[in-house]
This record gives sequence, structure tokens and C-alpha cells, in this order.
Amino acid sequence: MYISLLKRRIIKDKVAGRLMLCLTVMSLLLLLVMGGGLYYKSRSILQTNAVWDLLSSSAWNPFSGQFGFLPFILGSVYVTALSVIIALPVALLTALFLTENARPWIQKAVFPVLDILAGIPSVVYGLWGTLIIVPWIADTLGPRFVDYTSGYTLLAGGIVLSVMITPLLVSLFIEIFSTVPKDFREASASLGATRWQTSRLVVVRKALPGVIAAVVLAISKAFGETLAVLMVCGNMVQIPQSVFDSAYPLPALIANNYGEMLSLPMYESALMFAALTMFVIIFIFNAVSRIIITNLRH
Repeated sequence: MYISLLKRRIIKDKVAGRLMLCLTVMSLLLLLVMGGGLYYKSRSILQTNAVWDLLSSSAWNPFSGQFGFLPFILGSVYVTALSVIIALPVALLTALFLTENARPWIQKAVFPVLDILAGIPSVVYGLWGTLIIVPWIADTLGPRFVDYTSGYTLLAGGIVLSVMITPLLVSLFIEIFSTVPKDFREASASLGATRWQTSRLVVVRKALPGVIAAVVLAISKAFGETLAVLMVCGNMVQIPQSVFDSAYPLPALIANNYGEMLSLPMYESALMFAALTMFVIIFIFNAVSRIIITNLRH
């Protein structure tokens, strides 16, 4: 009887292991299938244009066969970087306060709010940006720095995206800081360190790999955001020279034109190349960040 139960357990363990291995391989294959599909649909434009010319050119006139993706790539990079610059300090300090200093009733009040903010659809954030942030930049902030701005700017996109990713960052940071053992905090306090010194020099440093991983996740989310940036960035094909210039990120390019321009095969291929470019950039960024995290842990 005992031997029979033992054999069943061994068989179940082997089946579970094989099943998890198959699921892991399928997830990797899904990544390859997505990349391969985007490359296949981009072949037309890659056969007639060099990759470097597509990535480095600023000329965009699809009807004349000019497909320069540099303004769109830089628009995506700039708006993502700006959103992270705005959101990261706010999220980091908020998470440190909630985990290290806040009373339990404050935590109980704030955590549901974070969940609600994280679950709000991006179109709602876009509408909020259009109704509040864009007029504020056009009428109040912009005239202090430039002669004219429509408000539909790189700055508007950065602010809206920063508000979108802040709840995600705060939630992730709270989970990460909560994993730091209390012994580290107590040892720091016993040496005379203040709460702020303990938070900054002990908690954050110990949780640094997790913090970097959370930031990478937020960057990936911001880089691929579509509706919000489409509604507030202005969507002008140009390389932004300041935060008060309009921008045209890659996701907005695809969303604005995919349904209308499918009758032009080369235009469809260009949009697929835009999606492939996003796919490769996010993949490379995540791979590099993973290497950095691994080195930090060792």
C-alpha cells in the first residue's frame, strides 16, 4: 500500500514537472512567434529600405515612400523617460513612508486607493490630461517659458503617464520593501541611525535589485501606452526640442493609422516595422536590466 502511494506521488511529481516545463517552453515560443510574425509582416519595407535608414531618418512621407522612424522613436523614449523621472521619486518616497513610518490606519486607507488608480482605464487618464493638464500647460505654465504652446506636448504626455505608472510603482515598492527583514532595521537603529537613514541606506539598498525590476516593468508599461499619449502628445511628426513641443510616440502612430492605411501595402509594412521596433527595444531593455539585476545580487 505504502509503495503504491509512493509510486503515485513520484508519477505526479514527474507529470507536474513536465507540465511546467512545457508551459515554460510555450511562453518562450510565444515570444519567438510574436517577433517572427512582426518581422514577416515587415519584410516589404525591409527589402526596399536599409534598417539604419529607417531608424535614423526624420523624413516621413508614406505616399512618397519616405519612412523615417526617428521622430517616433525619440518621441516614445522622451515621453517615457520624462514620466519615469516624475513618477520615480514620488513613488519611492510614498512607498518608504507607507512601509516605514505610516500608521496602520493610513495604510488601510491608501492601499485601496492605489488599487483603484491602477485599475482606471488609460482612456480616462487621457481625458483627464486633455481637460486639465493640456489647458494648464497652454494657458499657465507654457507662457512662462515659451512664446506659444498648444498644450498638447511632450510634457503633457509625461505628466499623464507618470500619474498612470505611479500606483503601479508604489504597489511594487511596498511589496519589495516589505521583504526586507526587520533585523536589518533593528541593527541600523541600534547603531543610532535615524528612520530616514535606515530607509535610505538600509532598506532601499537591500531592496535595490527589486526596485530596478519594478522600474523596468513601469518603463515597459509606459513605453507601450497608447490611448493616453495619443490624446495629449499632439501627434506631430517632429523631433521634440523641448518639453513644450508636440511629440508622436510609436504606439500613437500605430493606433492612428493602422485601420485607415491597410490599403497601402508598404504603409502596413511600415506600421508592422514600428511594432517590431517597439518589441526589440523593450526586449533589449529588459535583457540589459536583467543582467544589471543579476550583477547587483552577486
